Amino acid sequence: MSEHRRKPPQPQGGGRAAARRGQPGSSSGRRAAPRGATGSPADSYGSSSYGSGRSGPGSEERPYGSRAEARRAAQRGSRRRGADNAGPGGRRGGPTGPGRGRGRAATAPGRKRIIDYPRADRYGWRRWVPSWKLVSGLFIGFVGSLVAVAGIAYAMVTVPNEAAVAKAQNNVFYWSDGSVMVATGGEVNRQNMNFASIPKDMRYAVISQENKTFETDSGIDPKGIARAVLNMARGGQTQGGSTITQQYVKNAMLNDQAQTLSRKFKEIFVAIKVGAQVPKDQIMEGYLNTTYFGRGAYGLQAASRAYFNKDATKLNAGECAFLAAMVKGATYYDPAGATSLDPAATPEANSKRALAQMQDTLDKMVKYGHLSPAERAKYTTLPKIQNPRSNGQLGGQIGYLVDLAKAYLVNNPATHITADDLQKGGYQIYTTFDKKKVNQLEAAVKKVQKANIKPKQRPDTDTHVQFGGASVDPATGAIKAIYGGEDATKHFTDNADSTGAQVGSTFKPFVLAAAMKWGVRNPHGPESQPQDARTVVSPKSLYSGKNKLKIKNYDGTVWTDKDGKEWLQTNDGGESVGDPPNYKIDLREAMQYSVNSAYVQLGMDVGLDKVKESAMDAGILESSLASSNYPSFSIGTSDPSAIRMASAYGTFAASGQQRDPYSVVKVSDKDGVVFQHRDKSTEAFTPQVADNVTDVLRTVVEKGTGTHAQLPGREVAGKTGTTDGNKSAWFVGYTPQLSTAISMFRLDDNAKNKNRTFLEMYGTGGQEKIHGASFPAEIWHDYMAQALANEPVMKFPTPEPIGKVLNAEPSPAPTPSVSQSRTASPSPSPSPSVSSSAPSPSASNTCQWSWTNNCNGNGGANGGANGGTDTGGTTGGTDPSPSVTDTTGAGGNTRGNGNGGLFGGKTG
Repeated sequence: MSEHRRKPPQPQGGGRAAARRGQPGSSSGRRAAPRGATGSPADSYGSSSYGSGRSGPGSEERPYGSRAEARRAAQRGSRRRGADNAGPGGRRGGPTGPGRGRGRAATAPGRKRIIDYPRADRYGWRRWVPSWKLVSGLFIGFVGSLVAVAGIAYAMVTVPNEAAVAKAQNNVFYWSDGSVMVATGGEVNRQNMNFASIPKDMRYAVISQENKTFETDSGIDPKGIARAVLNMARGGQTQGGSTITQQYVKNAMLNDQAQTLSRKFKEIFVAIKVGAQVPKDQIMEGYLNTTYFGRGAYGLQAASRAYFNKDATKLNAGECAFLAAMVKGATYYDPAGATSLDPAATPEANSKRALAQMQDTLDKMVKYGHLSPAERAKYTTLPKIQNPRSNGQLGGQIGYLVDLAKAYLVNNPATHITADDLQKGGYQIYTTFDKKKVNQLEAAVKKVQKANIKPKQRPDTDTHVQFGGASVDPATGAIKAIYGGEDATKHFTDNADSTGAQVGSTFKPFVLAAAMKWGVRNPHGPESQPQDARTVVSPKSLYSGKNKLKIKNYDGTVWTDKDGKEWLQTNDGGESVGDPPNYKIDLREAMQYSVNSAYVQLGMDVGLDKVKESAMDAGILESSLASSNYPSFSIGTSDPSAIRMASAYGTFAASGQQRDPYSVVKVSDKDGVVFQHRDKSTEAFTPQVADNVTDVLRTVVEKGTGTHAQLPGREVAGKTGTTDGNKSAWFVGYTPQLSTAISMFRLDDNAKNKNRTFLEMYGTGGQEKIHGASFPAEIWHDYMAQALANEPVMKFPTPEPIGKVLNAEPSPAPTPSVSQSRTASPSPSPSPSVSSSAPSPSASNTCQWSWTNNCNGNGGANGGANGGTDTGGTTGGTDPSPSVTDTTGAGGNTRGNGNGGLFGGKTG
């Protein structure tokens, strides 16, 4: 054994550690072997790894006492040197270092990965950048997968058979007793035509307007498809196919019309297959046999019958261009209008759109060489269109009732039913309409009409006379009956829903309600009481009934119009009512005899903004209210529908509980109930206010202008109304169980003049003048007598006294003659409550606070009355006479049912 491997002698004292510390730096007489020569693990470390005073260059290696010490020395060196030679896994020692002890041998390189990502031969962010090989490979794989999926999808779809799938279902409407009213829809109104029978002009009309490259394209429009898919993915409006082939495919897939991406992709593949396998002539034939043209007509032949009542083979170029416009959507292009589905779809607006679209189609036909300029020049106006209800199924009142129910469903967000949903059918619609009451109301109108209105004998006065009516249950808001006109197949506008006829003095109860709800303003109260303090009014309060009364503002000045002209309010027949010289009359009597001057001044004292709010609280839609900037607002320049007037008076009958009128109780389909009406009411007025209004309106019927409406043995409340120029007349009245409104007016619905106005009714029916107390009250009486024949007799609630009696005696000083506090007073009526509401922008002074000769001033009337029972100038020279700007349009349809009137914008 060599000497350097021999165990050294143990030092004396201190143990092995001390001996090692005292060991000499090298062995005497021996030269240190070159580093690494011994094969010791320590040989892999340079001498510089040892601290000062140990071994340096050229020195001999320190001998170790044993193999264990040598290993430990090697391990200590390995730990010290690890940072310089870290190998795989973070262990110290070089890649070729020893494999003994804690050191690890270098591992062999791993197998090459199929997808080198993250990249093994890159570091940092470069590891995450894919190679071009990876990108190109994935792209090729993706495209290949798409091709495979497309191939499978293409193989799975079939060319549609429009004759087998283009079907629609019935919508069944029920009366309130559950019996069937009418079933609309059923088998689609469609008769197929072969390609040879389709007029050439019709083919090229749709090609020019819908798809000019139809005869040469492959059947799809990639850009259009991308737009549609992207839009649906974003949740936007759905879009149809942009080519005739795609539209044909969509029409023929009526069994699956869900607006989903999966159905859209299916449609695309079917269109591709159709474009590849089906001749263009057959595609055009199928397209024109399945397209919906409106009026329940699917296909060209049915459309030709629905609009022109002739075979499609006889259509001319103009009629073909017109029908091509209907493809865009008959709701907005049918000249008959579709206001029940959308208030904007008025006959006037639709006619304008249809004519513009028709002319555009004809121009394109000329541009693309399908029509000669000479032939095109023949068609510059809309062709003659027949009545949309010529089949008679929806004749009489049925058509109006169906439209009313449809409008309620479409315009009420709570139903979640769209116009398209209704068109597809499959609904059972249970309405509120009472069959007996509908028939009784129609009979009452026809009885009066037949006995009095004779257009052949009196063509100048009895032509174009129309009636409207509606009956509502005050306890629920349910519409029990309507009278929309002579016949839904002859007269399109629903006179119960929207006419534009002003309501006249039937508006006065809302003025009285406002005076008892908010009170009149006190313009000259003491310093301790603000000017905007109010005094609640008692029906016993006195106002001036003087004819040609000067109407005052809030500040005591006489009201003048924008031209500085004073307002002198006239009464019916130009007569003053009340005790001279001041003609004082209480508000009950003023209502009883429909004295305009008293209620116009009362409206100014309350504030016309409060009068407007009172009407809206009762249920009148704001869209039907006239401008409240004129004093005449209080006496009925607004034009609510009969439905809304009956409902608003029903609020008084229900002691102030307001419920929106509605026409559908429940809707169900094959899966069950999809809509159920929920009762909802709000307190428009306190019972004290509402019952006092009812009590005053009872006086009108018992001994005022409404005596013709009396029902023996029953309590009746109501009000007559006649407008300036005698252009409309109303009676609105109610019992505790039923509220009904009847209107009468003259209006030529067939007039071509866009600025149509209501016609005067002087001499109509052989009477000098028509007012609410005449024919409207007579119809109301006849109908209500029958409608309530089997109903129990009910009484109105006894009203509690309300408000302060305002003394209209003339006084030299402008101080109020009423108490300004809520303390008790000697008056038999309770003292008024005082509110701190801010003054209205239309604030006005009241004559009752300081009766002077100015309140009874003389002068020419600014709006004249023309004799009779119930008028006296609703316009006063400032507002024009009632006119119809849109009898069935947006304006009109915000007054009645769903299309804005009955349900007004939001719900009903």
